[in-house]
Amino acid sequence: MMKAPRLLYLGHNLPYPPHAGALIRSYHTVRLLSRSFDLTGLYFFRRDALATEEARRQASDHMQQFGPAHCFPIPQEWSGVRFALDHSRSLLSGSPYTRWVYESADVRALLGRLLRGERFDLVHVDSLDLLAYLPMLQNSRVILAHHNVESTLLRRRAAAERGIRRSYILFQARLVERSERIWCPRVSLNVAVSPEDASIFRRIAPGGEWLVIPNGVDTRSMTPAKGEPDAGIVFVGGHSWFPNADGMDFFAREILPVVRKEEPSVSVRWIGRAPPEAIDRFRALGVEMLGYVPDIRPELNRARCVIVPLRVGGGTRLKILDAWAMGKAVVSTGLGCEGLRVKPGDNILIADGPSDFASSILSVLRDSQLRRRLESGGRATAEAHYDWELLGQVMNSHYRSLIESRV
Repeated sequence: MMKAPRLLYLGHNLPYPPHAGALIRSYHTVRLLSRSFDLTGLYFFRRDALATEEARRQASDHMQQFGPAHCFPIPQEWSGVRFALDHSRSLLSGSPYTRWVYESADVRALLGRLLRGERFDLVHVDSLDLLAYLPMLQNSRVILAHHNVESTLLRRRAAAERGIRRSYILFQARLVERSERIWCPRVSLNVAVSPEDASIFRRIAPGGEWLVIPNGVDTRSMTPAKGEPDAGIVFVGGHSWFPNADGMDFFAREILPVVRKEEPSVSVRWIGRAPPEAIDRFRALGVEMLGYVPDIRPELNRARCVIVPLRVGGGTRLKILDAWAMGKAVVSTGLGCEGLRVKPGDNILIADGPSDFASSILSVLRDSQLRRRLESGGRATAEAHYDWELLGQVMNSHYRSLIESRV
């Protein structure tokens, strides 16, 4: 039996449990690559996601099934001094803030030992947030993954801010774009989540090699339920990601009152972590806050309409792919479904203004024929274009071709 090629995976998050967008993509990337490669993983973990030693041990143990897993804390999250220092170092060095967030002497030491002592055919770096380690990989064949066009995401976020905060976010956007321009052409392959993202990157960094692997969904575990849904509107996403918080604030203040004027009793449920002050604020606006739910399928199964009222963001929405796979009618802003194979009226309704968005929701709630068409169209799209098993075959094929093309 031929020995599997070796791959070193550097992750900016420990993707277990896979309960949020970037975590889900990273988890399936590791899972699928481990089928073709002898994989060694270096993962940073977030303190709030894995708050106890037991949770961290379970996550690490789970990832060991895909290959040796080395897990490290994000240093900043354990030190208030480090938080201020990282921002200061960004200002003084002219490099993005995230470059310093993930600066770890322990990771740097282990990475150095691995590179000196072992031979890896490929190195997958799961985010440009880890750019501090790219100079150490100059002699390696590197694949750099991009969950979003981060510079564009920052500019979109800045548009929703004011004053010095807006200026600082725009400053960081410029620093990130400069890093994209420098590093994307230097690596062997860049992976984007949509043709739209790849097109933006090509304008920023001409000369880079690009592969589009869209976000996916497990169509075997995410399946439509039998029977009629008995609840109203559902949104999925953690409050800590600014586009989610901004989108739901927009929905609760400007869209929901229009919907409730026509359908006073319609329920709205938000699945995802949120701090106590956000829970209280959105409950006062008429949104039921469910918090973190280990398995979102029962709540999604109950929904008549899944909403994606995002005004800021990039990449592609795993929340839409989950809803499609489970045969749910989706109403989204144009930006919220950016990069996906949308067919308005067939697998989604798209609306941007508050009155149009509210009207689309009401159409789904009231028109069962329309709702069923959207449900079946979404499921068919997920099966044909976004099943992780299909995407994994494409990804593994391209990764292996990089090795075979080496001179």
